[in-house]
Amino acid sequence: MTRIPGGGVVACAGLIAVAVLALPHRSGPAHATPLPVAVIDAPAAPAAGQEVAVFSGGCFWGIEAVFEHVKGVTHAESGYAGGAASTASYEAVSTGTTGHAESVRVVFDPSQVTYGQLLQVFFSVAHDPTELNYQGPDHGTQYRSAIWYTSETQKRIAEAYIAQLGRSKAFPRPIVTEVKPLRGFYLAEAYHQDYATHHPDQPYIVYNDAPKVEHLRKDLPALYRSARSS
Repeated sequence: MTRIPGGGVVACAGLIAVAVLALPHRSGPAHATPLPVAVIDAPAAPAAGQEVAVFSGGCFWGIEAVFEHVKGVTHAESGYAGGAASTASYEAVSTGTTGHAESVRVVFDPSQVTYGQLLQVFFSVAHDPTELNYQGPDHGTQYRSAIWYTSETQKRIAEAYIAQLGRSKAFPRPIVTEVKPLRGFYLAEAYHQDYATHHPDQPYIVYNDAPKVEHLRKDLPALYRSARSS
């Protein structure tokens, strides 16, 4: 799958861009109701600060757009995680052979939003964690579902939440999300940053990503904000 800055999703001479308008899209959550809060979570910090979380779940445009509308998130940016610095470019990652996944680095204030709440957003509205090595119209290992933890606390909370969702049968299929240590995060090219904001009328955004932000607003209103801080 190839996407071009400012344009549509192109493959087979643009047939994918046409098909996405003609066929039902997969923009909604894979569950019927908002997911439960994380039973195991870090307490809210007593004072303002900064913490980093990194998530992968399909095209980074939509993941970034969702987290930019979460209360307590101060910045979200698209990039690559899972591979080497030498292959952290869109052209290389798009081959699916680099080990990278399209990812989003989320900087948040732990006094305003907890890591467990970010996980609730990630699993509830940002992507479908039951899709193995693809997400909606995008296929390949670079679109896999993954959580890149930056501390043992994040690892513990992430693994516990996945187990919690599994026990509650929140999804009709098994969760396939990887939980891996963050070895490096590499910023994506400038044209990928804030892509959904700069191209709100692009068909890919309209049919795949904008509905995710709307699901956040409707399903998790306590965590939603209309304005971005980044």
